[in-house]
Amino acid sequence: MGAIEVRGLVMAYGGLVAVDDVTFEVAEGEFFGILGPNGAGKTTTLEMIEGLRKPDAGEITVLGERVWPRNSALLPRIGVQLQASSFFERLTAREQIRTFAALYDVSVARADGWLERVGLVDKASTRVGDLSGGQAQRLSIACALVHDPELVFLDEPTAALDPQARRNLWDLLSAIADAGRTVVLTTHYMDEAEVLCDRVAIMDRGRVLELDSPAALVRGLDTATRITVTPGQLTVDEAGRVAGVDGATEGPDGLVLTTRSPGRVLARLAEDDHLDGVRVQTGTLEDVFLDLTGREYRA
Repeated sequence: MGAIEVRGLVMAYGGLVAVDDVTFEVAEGEFFGILGPNGAGKTTTLEMIEGLRKPDAGEITVLGERVWPRNSALLPRIGVQLQASSFFERLTAREQIRTFAALYDVSVARADGWLERVGLVDKASTRVGDLSGGQAQRLSIACALVHDPELVFLDEPTAALDPQARRNLWDLLSAIADAGRTVVLTTHYMDEAEVLCDRVAIMDRGRVLELDSPAALVRGLDTATRITVTPGQLTVDEAGRVAGVDGATEGPDGLVLTTRSPGRVLARLAEDDHLDGVRVQTGTLEDVFLDLTGREYRA
């Protein structure tokens, strides 16, 4: 039995179907991502799995238990970091996490240890209302993890974090997953999903469009490889005569070659001593995402 089993999940708000016949499983110990543009149904799906919303139709099992009606037996076994968390603003960061810890009979020392793990020791005496957005986000994540849950739900956990804090959090989440915990993540950062997730479900308009590992999704995308050669090494005409090159254009960083035979092209560039500073860009999860969901602006 998987950590999460979802079958035929449906949720509508009036005439809007936010989640439309969603089905998937998450294995124990898996790092699973749910991706999609704004309004795709990601957060609503998570809230139903967490037992925060009653689905209009479908079945959900989490850690072998039904989640609805609200199942109090599951609460000590899961950790939830919501997209928008509410804290007691007059409590300090230390008081806040100790309050969460007390709900699960977790020691003060262990609670304080989580402040260190998310880089908030120097803000321990700062009131929550005075924390920056990124600091409050890190505190929210620490509160979700303080009781060492078997299953963790993270809804856009790095949205307000700077690049350094994001990378540090990636290390923390990877360590949690490596310890055997199951993690379910929603994010708008495709590089984050590509680095962290074993599998991802890409949603749009309430439906799951694709579900597989990031690498498998990228392999299935019919896209050319872009090879950038530093300026002065090749002209456009010379590049056009290289076997395997489909096109060549001048770019700000040099000549950009497009090809569906990158090995062949790189071998020729090596023969002609043109590999110095070369950059190779293959398809990414972001390319897959845009191919499936389009490029138009979403509200």
